[in-house]
Amino acid sequence: MSTADSTTHTLRIGGVSKEELLDRLDRSGVFLNDAARTLFASDLFTTRPDPIVVSCVELAVSELGFDNGATFPELRQRAESKGYVLPPVELGAHLRLQYRSQPEGFLGMPATEHKAPPGSITIASPPLTEDDSFPKGFYLRKINGALWLRGYTSDLEHVWAPEDRLVFQQPDAEWSNR
Repeated sequence: MSTADSTTHTLRIGGVSKEELLDRLDRSGVFLNDAARTLFASDLFTTRPDPIVVSCVELAVSELGFDNGATFPELRQRAESKGYVLPPVELGAHLRLQYRSQPEGFLGMPATEHKAPPGSITIASPPLTEDDSFPKGFYLRKINGALWLRGYTSDLEHVWAPEDRLVFQQPDAEWSNR
């Protein structure tokens, strides 16, 4: 369902271990980058033992009222003022498995550095650590027809561009932000 440029996703998360989640991603042909593998290997990344259904909203930074971009703390504060919450890191893997029709993001675009790639959707999860060299979370991308779950690094001063797309959770289910 879409309103303006936002998109709502309803999905089932939890109920599987990280190892099972990795296996499902592999069997589904999803590619991972090194940062995503680092997240999965970390004890800081945990999965919910029991499954639940959550709704989340995917929207552009500009839809949160930041026409010139914003830092993650600014985005978090604005999203929370609109009733959204930060989803757990785990949501990224489940969304990747369940959202297979993501539009192509590559389309011959040049490689990007220090900014979200074209067509990417970043899960606005809370960082697992304050270490700026450790991946902050996941983003989804489709490149030349291949589905990717990629980890990314950034610091709190990084300014997300107005067109960057992020996923926040709607507070319709109990979840501890781990």
